[in-house]
Amino acid sequence: MNPDIERVLVTEAEIAQSVKKLGQEISQDYQGRKPLVIGILKGSVIFMSDLVRQMSVDLELDFMAVSSYGASTESSGVVKIIKDLDRVVEGRDLIIVEDIVDTGRTLAYLKQLLANRNAASIKIVALLNKESRREVAIQADYIGFEIDDLFVVGYGMDYSDQYRGLPYIGVLKEDVYK
Repeated sequence: MNPDIERVLVTEAEIAQSVKKLGQEISQDYQGRKPLVIGILKGSVIFMSDLVRQMSVDLELDFMAVSSYGASTESSGVVKIIKDLDRVVEGRDLIIVEDIVDTGRTLAYLKQLLANRNAASIKIVALLNKESRREVAIQADYIGFEIDDLFVVGYGMDYSDQYRGLPYIGVLKEDVYK
């Protein structure tokens, strides 16, 4: 285990089992449709890669990069689009893939933005959900794990662009980010 990690919150095996279940559930819901799966960079990349390999429906991929944190550990509340989609979403079924739903501000903003672009439907899949931190009324349609208000890294999630490659989700020691 990485020395900066206080404890493992979700093991590699637990993640794999949850991603498989989510992939099967989404595949069942999208049978006969061709959704556009949108990964929110950078945190969702590993989760999204594993998720789409568990999905049995025809799909397309695209990515958005957004920021509401900057170099801080707290959201500024201002969502900035750094990279927009390459594809037109009008009339498409969209699945937004996010690593974690925290305050909900970013996802609420993105969902409204994509709705304004006339998407046929918009669903959200999140590996982690921190309901206790929610500031905006938004809910993921598919959730891997509910977690408490902890500072987590690994499996794509980072602190200062580190720890993304950890195969598990760990609680970062407070003295690392304070």
